[in-house]
Amino acid sequence: MQTNYRNKNRGYQQLRVWHEAIDYYVAQCRVFRAFPYDLKRVASQAIASADSVHRNIAEGYCRRSIKEYINFLYIALSSLGESVSGLIACRKAEQLVEVDFQNLNVLAFKLENGLLKLVESLEQKKMDGDWIDTLIIKESNVAYG
Repeated sequence: MQTNYRNKNRGYQQLRVWHEAIDYYVAQCRVFRAFPYDLKRVASQAIASADSVHRNIAEGYCRRSIKEYINFLYIALSSLGESVSGLIACRKAEQLVEVDFQNLNVLAFKLENGLLKLVESLEQKKMDGDWIDTLIIKESNVAYG
């Protein structure tokens, strides 16, 4: 679903990693929604940890501070780690078939690498001082002289 709404606060929607996080969440929903009643808590936690990834990417971006943005990306990575750990446990407990495990694991691996590259890029911008953390355009008095 693509919208024509654009503003600086919704810039995260242009990030490939955010779209990959949404795709990962959708894939998790498809697999875990089918879990039997006695495993609903496990399924719910699996979906929640996947859901947290895209939400933290967006929230960090909207904070506008590069320090907070990077922090939220690390939280997204942590949620992804929780999600992958759950996948491994479910597969080992034979609650998840191999094909579902492999499909989700491939998506998670790609997403994790994308998040790490984004963090690395932002850390470089932070070191270079190449980040604007405000939506306000600063003007000089020269333009009014």
